[in-house]
Amino acid sequence: MSEIRGISGSDVVAGVSVALLLIPQSMAYAGLAGVPAVHGLYAAMLPPLAAAFFVSSPYLQTGPVAMTAVLSFGALSTLATPLSAEYVGLAALLALVVGVTRVLIGMARAGFVSYLMSQPVLTGFSSAAALLIISSQLPVALGVENARASLLPGALLALLEPGEWSTMAIVLTGGTIAVVVWGKRIHQLFPGVLVAVLAGLIYSLVSGYEGQTVGSVPSGLPPFSIRLPWEQVRHLIVPGIVISLVGFAEPAAIARTIATKRREVWNADREFVSQGVANLAAGLSGGFPVGGSFSRTMVNVTAGGRSRWSGAVSGLAVLAFLPFANSLAALPQAVLAGIVIAAVAQLVDVRSLVTLARTSRWQAVVGLATFALTLVLAPRIDLGVLLGIGLGVAVHLWRERRVEVLTRLDGDTLWLEPVGVLYFGSAPRLEDVLEAEMAAHPEAQRLVLDLRRVGRLDYTSAIVIRRIATAVEEAGLSVRILAGKPPQGQRLLERLLGPESPWLGDTRG
Repeated sequence: MSEIRGISGSDVVAGVSVALLLIPQSMAYAGLAGVPAVHGLYAAMLPPLAAAFFVSSPYLQTGPVAMTAVLSFGALSTLATPLSAEYVGLAALLALVVGVTRVLIGMARAGFVSYLMSQPVLTGFSSAAALLIISSQLPVALGVENARASLLPGALLALLEPGEWSTMAIVLTGGTIAVVVWGKRIHQLFPGVLVAVLAGLIYSLVSGYEGQTVGSVPSGLPPFSIRLPWEQVRHLIVPGIVISLVGFAEPAAIARTIATKRREVWNADREFVSQGVANLAAGLSGGFPVGGSFSRTMVNVTAGGRSRWSGAVSGLAVLAFLPFANSLAALPQAVLAGIVIAAVAQLVDVRSLVTLARTSRWQAVVGLATFALTLVLAPRIDLGVLLGIGLGVAVHLWRERRVEVLTRLDGDTLWLEPVGVLYFGSAPRLEDVLEAEMAAHPEAQRLVLDLRRVGRLDYTSAIVIRRIATAVEEAGLSVRILAGKPPQGQRLLERLLGPESPWLGDTRG
């Protein structure tokens, strides 16, 4: 409670400033997730409040975000029709799955799993997902009402129907993007999104705009309920785990960067719990999966937010706005499309993909393959992430299996010195080299296996070493194993071979 009493005036100002951005963004991201706009407000109210009690970073702002929204759409659109009651229930259930997963990861102190996504995978996925998000907004941006509300197919249909385009929708979308982008160049606190929303709303009311609008927005409290389609939960476990990990990458990067700049401590495990609790709150209040927002966090920091309670203020401000939410009924959907496009356009990181191709051939393969898989498998982009992670691991294992083995013959003593990591994938290489050297030096009477430059040793490689020692001894050679590094490798060999094994030599070399 002492922290609550310590809330400052700057926290209130920062929280309200964030809310002015959060309200229109949450409604825009709701459409991206495939749920009615009001559910974006639901996801922007309680989650920031709940997260405030557990966050590690006092600056991180939680709520609807584009990447998590499109991942949610990908997971849910194959199970139900977007905007339907069934779909809304599934979205809330998915938020609960994400929430439970993140809380469990945090409580198990397994925050390190957030680094399973290598940078090539993250770059490839983020760029492809951003293109898919922009594609999903093209029909609305062009004013094509009959285009399917899907990702690439909907965009293609819209582009192929220029006769259906609405000049005013295009102007509203382009104007929104311009105001948001140029506003940031003027000042980080320039309310570009708010200006665009007010301008679009006023235009719609004055002109009687006949294009797509937000429509009626309920003004009551969120539908707190656990009556959800639980029978479908088995279909949401894998997408929920993917969202838990992928959606955590952005808040983790934001929080860690700010903590480093301000020389503060940041705890990934605690942040997992806070993000998990936020998603539990979203699921119980009719929302959809949420995460940490880069843009809103930067607004919070620039506006002077000093403690976790600025996020709570943002949630309370959205709650206070809810009775007046229907005032946005006439807001053109094209404005919301512009907000989404402006927010994600910077994620299309072609430069990083080109740099990757120039610096690392294999990592470029991982990044570009993830990029392509994400596009091809849309809307199930979570599968693109999983395949990208799998490919990254496979490439790593393939490269690591080529451990370097230095050899030399000193009199009648054959020396083998592996350099690097010995594990189940690379240990067979040691046997191959031994066979070649034994054949090349029939005069050898003694084998010294020097493991002091091995960085890590697993159980399988220890078994291989025992097999090598046994085979060489049976061939008539004496064996000596120098296992000074790492200590755990020496202990593993001592347990496997026996501490008094004649094969184990002086670890001091």
